[in-house]
Amino acid sequence: MNTSFLLRPLCLGSALTAAVLSVSSAHASMGNIATTYGLLPQDMATSQSFSLFSDQVSASYYNPASLALSERGELTFGFLQATPSLEVTSNGGANPPQRSGTVLESNQTETVLFGMKTNLTSLTKFKTPVYLALMAGVEKYGLEMLAFESNSSQEGQFMQYGQKPLFLSVSAAANVMPGFHLGAGVRVTLHAKANMVLESDLAGNTNSEELEVNAEPVFIPLIGAYFDVDELLCGDAKDCLWQGLDLAISYRGESDTQTKVNANATIPGTIPDPGLPLVVNTLDAYQPMIISIGARYQLTPSWQLATTIEYQNWAELENKLKDDTIKDQASLTFSDAIVPRFGARYEYSNNTHLLMGLSYEESVLDDGLSPDVNVFDNDRFILGAGISHVYGDTKFLAFPLRVDAAYQYHHLVERDFVLSSDEVVTSPYESVTASGNAHVVSLSFSMMF
Repeated sequence: MNTSFLLRPLCLGSALTAAVLSVSSAHASMGNIATTYGLLPQDMATSQSFSLFSDQVSASYYNPASLALSERGELTFGFLQATPSLEVTSNGGANPPQRSGTVLESNQTETVLFGMKTNLTSLTKFKTPVYLALMAGVEKYGLEMLAFESNSSQEGQFMQYGQKPLFLSVSAAANVMPGFHLGAGVRVTLHAKANMVLESDLAGNTNSEELEVNAEPVFIPLIGAYFDVDELLCGDAKDCLWQGLDLAISYRGESDTQTKVNANATIPGTIPDPGLPLVVNTLDAYQPMIISIGARYQLTPSWQLATTIEYQNWAELENKLKDDTIKDQASLTFSDAIVPRFGARYEYSNNTHLLMGLSYEESVLDDGLSPDVNVFDNDRFILGAGISHVYGDTKFLAFPLRVDAAYQYHHLVERDFVLSSDEVVTSPYESVTASGNAHVVSLSFSMMF
C-alpha cells in the first residue's frame, strides 16, 4: 500500500489551515499599528509623546480621558504607509547562503483609518458632557481585515514589522471636576476558530465533510486619566509653580489576534474514529499590557514639551507562545520594556503647528537563538516630524477642516543572531547580523463640528 495516500487528509487539513491563517501572502508581526508607528499623524510626528494629551479621536486608544479636552465633535479620515527595509548579513556558518546585506523583508503596511467623536449628552438631559469616540484601521487601504501569516522560517523573520490586521477601539470620557478628566473604553480583537471533520478513502476522495468557521470578538480594557495641574492647584494665582503643567496616565490591556484550527479525518478500515487529528493554534498582532505616564509643559506661549514613559509587559508573551503550535518549539523568552518618548510642539501661527518627537525602544527578545522560528528583534530609534494646519473656511465645508501630515524614520540597531532548524543537517547553521530601517508617511483630514 502506498502510504502517501494517508497524507491526503492531512493535506486537506493543511489547506484549511492555510486558508484561515493567511488571507494574503503578506507577513504580519507581533505588534499593531498604534504601538509600532502611531495612529494619526500627530501621534507619529511626536513619536507618541503627545498621544496621552491629544484631543483627537486617536485618544480613544492612547488615553480616553483626553477626549473631554475639547467640546467639538470630529470626523477623521487618515492614511498611513510604512515601508520597511529589513536586512540580514551573513557572518558565516556550517552551510551559509553567503548573504551580504540581503533585504529580508520589505512588505509595506498600507492602512486606511477612520475616526469619529461626538458629544453623547446632546441626546440626553444630563448636564455633564460625555464624549464617545471610535477609531478603526484596515490594512491594504481597506481591502484586508485579517491578513497575517504565522510560520517557522529558515531565513529568519522580524518580530515587530509586517502588515497590521484590523484595528478597532471605542471609548468614552467625561469631565469629573474642573481640571480632572476620566475615560474608559475597549479595544476589539478577533479570535477565529475553524473545525473540520471529513471521511476519506485511500485515493483521497472525501465525503461526509463538515466545516465550521467562526470568529468571536475579544474586548480589551482601556482606562485613562488627565490632570490639568494648573487648574487643580493654582486656581487664579498668576505666579504658580505648576502653571502650564498637565499630567496623564493610561492603562491598556494585553491583546492579540488568535486563530485555532481543528481538523479530523477518518479512513474506513485504516484510520477509525475519532480520526487523524490536526490541531493548529497560533497568535499574531500581540500587544502587551502597557501603562503610560506622561507630562506636558507649556514652556512659552509658542512652545510645548512632552515626555511619556511606557511600561510594556512583554514577559507575559512567553506563556502565550507555549500554546502556539507553530512557535512553541523556539522557547522564546522576553523581557519587559521601559520606553521613553520625547516631543515638542511649536505654534508657528494661530492655525499652523509644527511637531517633532524621538523615542528609543529596546529589544524585548532575550536570546539571539530561536530554533526553527528564527525571530529577529532589534533596538530601535524612532524619529518623527510633522505639521498640522486648520482651515477655518474651506468654501465647500460648513465646518473647519484640519489637515495633518507626518513622517517617521525607524533605525534598527545591528544585532547578531544564530539561525537553527531541525530540517538542516548541521544546526545551528549560520550566524547573521540583522539591521534595517523603515520610512513611514501619514496624512489625515479631520472635520471639526
